[in-house]
Amino acid sequence: MKTYAIALLAGVAIGAIALQGLHAQGAKMKAYSVGETEILDPAAQAAYLPAARKAIEAAHGRALRTAAGRVVQIEGGSPPKSAAIVEWDSVDDAVAFYKSKAWTDLAPQRDKATKVIRRYVVEVEK
Repeated sequence: MKTYAIALLAGVAIGAIALQGLHAQGAKMKAYSVGETEILDPAAQAAYLPAARKAIEAAHGRALRTAAGRVVQIEGGSPPKSAAIVEWDSVDDAVAFYKSKAWTDLAPQRDKATKVIRRYVVEVEK
């Protein structure tokens, strides 16, 4: 009887470890999109930002509200004049948003407000 109990406990422990490993494989890693921009028209940007933030929130992104913040150079080349950072649940979520109708519909307002130098998504390490 004692041997069966030990075998049962060992089986439960191995199962729990295996389940935890499978769960970790399916877990998505967070990601951050970074948009390096230049503000063309501060008034147009002030009108555009609430709509952009609403679209981002609807897609489960979390805007860190850095678009009008100061960017300070530490190393390397010149920093962008402005940087917009958004936290996403995964790279796939970020890419899907930037290809979405909600984002493309904002292009006319965005183009008046800012000039995009570059935009990219960075995945967080495990």
